Formats: sequence, structure tokens, C-alpha cells
Amino acid sequence: MNKKSVMIVDDDPAICYAFKKTFETLNYETVEALNGIEAIKKINECEPTLIFMDINMPEMDGLQALEEIKKSHSQIPVVVITGDGNMETAIKAMQIGAYDYLTKPLDIDKVRITASRVIEMIMMRNKIAELQEDLRTKRESKGTNIIGQHPKMQEVYKKIGVIASTPNTTNVFILGESGTGKELVAHVIHEKGSHSDQPFQAINCTVLPENLLESELFGHEKGSFTGADKQKLGKFELAKEGTIFLDEIGDIPESLQKKLLRVIQERFFERLGGNELIPLKARIIAATHIDLKEAIRKGVFREDLYYRLNVMEIKIPPLRERKEDIPLLMNFSLSKYCNRLNKNISGFAVDVIKPLTEYNYPGNVRELENIVERAVALERGEVISIHSLPNEILTYVSKSAIDIPILYKEYVEAKKIIVETFEKKFIVERLRETRGNVSEAARIACIERQSFQRLMKKYNLSSEDFKL
Repeated sequence: MNKKSVMIVDDDPAICYAFKKTFETLNYETVEALNGIEAIKKINECEPTLIFMDINMPEMDGLQALEEIKKSHSQIPVVVITGDGNMETAIKAMQIGAYDYLTKPLDIDKVRITASRVIEMIMMRNKIAELQEDLRTKRESKGTNIIGQHPKMQEVYKKIGVIASTPNTTNVFILGESGTGKELVAHVIHEKGSHSDQPFQAINCTVLPENLLESELFGHEKGSFTGADKQKLGKFELAKEGTIFLDEIGDIPESLQKKLLRVIQERFFERLGGNELIPLKARIIAATHIDLKEAIRKGVFREDLYYRLNVMEIKIPPLRERKEDIPLLMNFSLSKYCNRLNKNISGFAVDVIKPLTEYNYPGNVRELENIVERAVALERGEVISIHSLPNEILTYVSKSAIDIPILYKEYVEAKKIIVETFEKKFIVERLRETRGNVSEAARIACIERQSFQRLMKKYNLSSEDFKL
């Protein structure tokens, strides 16, 4: 079988023939089966890309066949076909693992669109699989790796190579939105440089008040201020001949900007309360997500300090400008969090790939990682399903009229309704079983008590209503 093959499972030969003719015009190979038993046998022989399967069939119905198929061929998407449009049947099919469902009488155009959409997603999934080995090599190699193959990231790599070859006295400025990986880039510059055996010291200039920030940077002598009961070495001293990374340098207080400028110019500093001149031997890498030129115009950041820091500049592109890298990052994050959470999840369901690759990620790589981590924690199956995605992803997909076909929006909304209907019914049944005992209901449902309570709140359910 080639990559574009479709199996049609229906006990009506006329429907099988109609499907066959439809897909032949699209250059798809087709396989026919008249019932579930025959379908399972043929799947083992030909491994189709996609299955369209009727629910009402003799010997073994579509739901039973779907259950068996998902046990041994979970990656093959199955679109079920129902003649009655019964909500319970649709819910059960989606619960078992159907990719989508269509109702009779069938609209051939909708069948074509559904097939094309699935094939597109499968091609994306195959692309992820092709990149897995490359990612595995990156994870197993020594040092820090940045994930990305987009041309804009290639420019970042080139810049890192140039900077790593410069003397350790050359300062570097990294620009990028929050979550793009500025500290990761700083680590790579350090590791690729000639002083990689020396310490890497990082500090976020936003999180500390001015007096503590100054002490963290330059250190202090015993008794230099209230609470200074012993000598403390600062980041500049601890970095030795390595690297000091000043994250969010745009938030450093104006009074400290002047002292930092003098230290950079003279390459010497003193601990607070001390008078010993200590040489600055480390490379300074500063980073910010704000527009420092605008801050200079407003008079809140020193122009001379900006140019002292910005000897070499790297600008990291936001994730929305390199969406081709999203599949790589998805898979890398999946492996990372499966290991961390001790989960055995093999990949992403086909209907998850498009939402995750279309979303704009205002929080950039950090947001994508958080989404995957949450999905790994929630997922109970072998692949990340759409039920494990947060609402902002589903909402974005459903509102994106420009990038996503209308039918796909309808599909997402319909699936959301089905899932929520089942979810509410499931919670209600557990509460009825236990007469409103939330702890016992959560235990039976295999859901943490807090998560169970959140679902109760979501559907306005009170335990008191079930105690009668």
C-alpha cells in the first residue's frame, strides 16, 4: 500500500463502490470490507492510511471493530459513519477513539474534505517521525542544544559561532520576546566559547530590589549593611573567566546602571563595603524582551550602557515566525516530559497536530512546552489526544477563519460539545453512585479529588443534590 490508501468498511456493496470511485479519482488506493471481522483481517495485511467504517453491520458492528482496531493499530484514523445521528452512538465512538464521524446520507464533498484533511495531518505526523532520530541525537549529545531548523534560526546559529570565536571580553546583547529561549542561547555561547570550562552565572534583574541586586552582582563585605553577617561573593566574581548572564537588563534601576557602566568600562569592581579592586574577567551577556531604544528615548535606560553591552547582537525570532520548527519542539517536549513524568506516550493524535502547529504561541517556546507538559500529565492513552489540549488552543482554532477551513472549525466545536456532554454525564453518574460523596466518586472515576471538584464547578454540580 502507498501512503494514500483508504479502507471502506460497509455491508452495502453500493456504498463501497461509490467510495471506491470517489477515491480513485483522487488517486487513492482503496480496500473494501463488508463487515468488521473482514476489516480487521485486511488491516493486518495492508495497513491502510485511513478507514471509513459504517457502525451498523452484521457479525461485528462498527463500534466493536473500532475497539479492536484501536488495540492493535491505534495510529490509523477511523472515521465512523452512522445512519441515525444518535448522540449516544457518536459519544461512544469518539470515546473509543474515532477520529471523526459522518452521518448518512453522505455528502461526497464532505467525505473528500475529511479524507484530505486527515492525509495532510498524517503527512505532518510522518514529518515528525522523520525528525525523531535527529532530536534523539541532539538529546544524547553533550552540552546544550537549541531546537530549530528554520532559516531565521540558522542565522542565530551563525551568529553564535562568530561570537564564540571572539575574546571573552566581547559583550553580547540578546533580544527576544519572553519565552523565546534567551538564556538557552547564552548557555550555548558559553559552551561553544574558549572558556567553557569556567562558570556560567545567571541573574534575573527583575526579581530583586536594588540593594539586593547590587549585592548579588558585586558581592559584599561583612558588616557592609544590616544583615550582612559574613562576606558574600557576587556573580561577577563567581563567574571568574566564564560568563555572567544578565537577564531582563532593561529592568535594572537607573542608579545601578551608572555603576554597571563604570565596571564594564574599567573592567574592575568592588564588593559593597569594600575597597579592594577586583578584575572583571568574565564575558557579559545581557538580554531583554523590551525595546531598549524606546527606553532610552524615554530616559529610563542609559544610552552609553546600551552601546557598551551591545557589542555583538543576537535577535531570537518568536515562534510564530518559525512555525516549521513547531513539530520538532512538540516531539522534543513530549520526550522530555514523558521521561520526567514516567509516561509512555508514543506521539500525537492526527487531530492534535494541526491545532498545535497553527497556534501563534504568544508565550513562545515556553508556552508550547507548558502545553505539552500539561497534555502529558493529563493523557491516559498512548497518544496525546485533543481532549488533553487547553481551551486556548481549541478556541484559537475555532476562531481562525483565515487559516483553517470552516469544516475544521465545525469539527472542533462539535467534538468539544460531545466531549463535554460525555464528561458531565460521567461526573453525574459517579456522584449518583456515591450519593454525593466527592472523595469516593473521584476514587471510582480514577481522577484526583481536586480535578474532580473542578469538573463539578465547571458543570455547576453540587454534592448536596445527590445526597437524597
